[in-house]
Amino acid sequence: MDASDSPAADAPDAAGPADRSPGPATGPATGPATGPADGPARDHDRDRDRDPDGMLAEQLLRLTRRLHRIQSRQLEPIGITPAQFRLLRTVASYDAAPRMADLAQRLDVVPRAVTTLVDALEASGRVRRAPDPDSRRVVRIRITDEGRATLRSLRNARRAAAEEILAPLTAEQREVLGGLLSALVDGMPERHC
Repeated sequence: MDASDSPAADAPDAAGPADRSPGPATGPATGPATGPADGPARDHDRDRDRDPDGMLAEQLLRLTRRLHRIQSRQLEPIGITPAQFRLLRTVASYDAAPRMADLAQRLDVVPRAVTTLVDALEASGRVRRAPDPDSRRVVRIRITDEGRATLRSLRNARRAAAEEILAPLTAEQREVLGGLLSALVDGMPERHC
């Protein structure tokens, strides 16, 4: 870290030279008292002032990781991972059984990732592979009754995870957050694999 990156480099120059501490070797500090506004919280505020978008991105990433941990904890007793849950919800959202390629595109993942998830869900009896009536080379993924029952259980686990994350927010704050998140999601450009 060079001098321009140190916390002292950005500190406001409110105290004059006579108020500054001569350092530990020459005597006690004579500068302003430190308190809760100093230290990590002050560094956090300074970082936000320097790079508000970077700080916001970091907060979103931290929240995403926290949500993932909470959701994993809620899903564990049901015996399913968040990625399997997402795939199961996606399969259930189609009117007709989707192809593996359809699922990969919808989930924005490589087809091999879908194969691995389908393998696990099929082993647990939640989906089954079915031949396409129009093409022997195409495999369709159908949700089973066990998969539908799992989805019902998972909806409750998902609600509990969301409630845990959103607990500090009022109803009005949740509504505002929902609008902001919708604006971000709806405003994202389409990615093509």
